[in-house]
Amino acid sequence: MAQETTYQPPRKFRVTVPATSANVGVGYDCLGLALDLLAHFTFEVADDLRIDGCPECFRGEDNLVWTSYLDTCREMYTPPVRLHITIDSPVPLSGGLGSSSTCVVAGVVAAQVLHAGGFDPEAALDMATKIEGHPDNVAPALMGGLVSSFVDTGRTRSLRFDIADNLTFVAIAPPYEVRTADARKVMPKTVTIETAVWQIGHCVAVVEALQRGDAELLHAAAQDKLHEPYRSQLIPDYEPLRRTALAAGAATYLISGSGSTMLAIADGREAAEHVASAVTNMVENRVEGLWVRVLGANCVGTTVEAL
Repeated sequence: MAQETTYQPPRKFRVTVPATSANVGVGYDCLGLALDLLAHFTFEVADDLRIDGCPECFRGEDNLVWTSYLDTCREMYTPPVRLHITIDSPVPLSGGLGSSSTCVVAGVVAAQVLHAGGFDPEAALDMATKIEGHPDNVAPALMGGLVSSFVDTGRTRSLRFDIADNLTFVAIAPPYEVRTADARKVMPKTVTIETAVWQIGHCVAVVEALQRGDAELLHAAAQDKLHEPYRSQLIPDYEPLRRTALAAGAATYLISGSGSTMLAIADGREAAEHVASAVTNMVENRVEGLWVRVLGANCVGTTVEAL
């Protein structure tokens, strides 16, 4: 009879989490997709808490990776240990690409690896959603691909879809942020039945377009009426960047999350590079300090590697 092996957590390991884009235009607070822009978090059991690789103001006890680890330990009724955390993240802090979600997911997964026998994606999703308050970023960060989520009686339910290989994403972040509280504040309190029907029909079509790689359908379907008309007013450069990206061949142009990052989607890498060059080199309405990256979709989600 084979003996059961006792799980021995690694003393040092790396959690890799992809950046994400929530809403995907018409999928307000339910759709999100993972992008091939990876944040790496290295954890090592230590005598004292030490956090490296992020601005000095984020290196204290209130660091989101650390507090997410502590919250998860508390939920699991297990005592935490002190950690040396090294953060290597290219995700801009200006908002819109899930920088906070990468930190939350990393902290949750670290607690599982150290205290719960290893990475459990389903349990991690519930815990990360509890910390973040909604699943639209943490679900694709954990699962990869395109994810549609809802929360029912305390349980997060997420459906994952593959994104067609031909679709390429241009992330465009101006050198300023939009506060999530402000983005929530500008939202209308009520919507008409016509707007609700519009959103439902277009949201289903966007999911199908992303799976099929149908740029023409994506162009027709990704036309939001629920939040982008209001949130775009908080991004001073939204309209000239949008006009330039669409004129350069983007199939659609979206606010990523609540901004300030925006996302152009193009049919193929070459088309995406053309869009990126166009917005970077604008003469009229040029945006100094603009952060632009051409990215593929990430189909893997969060991974853990012992070191």
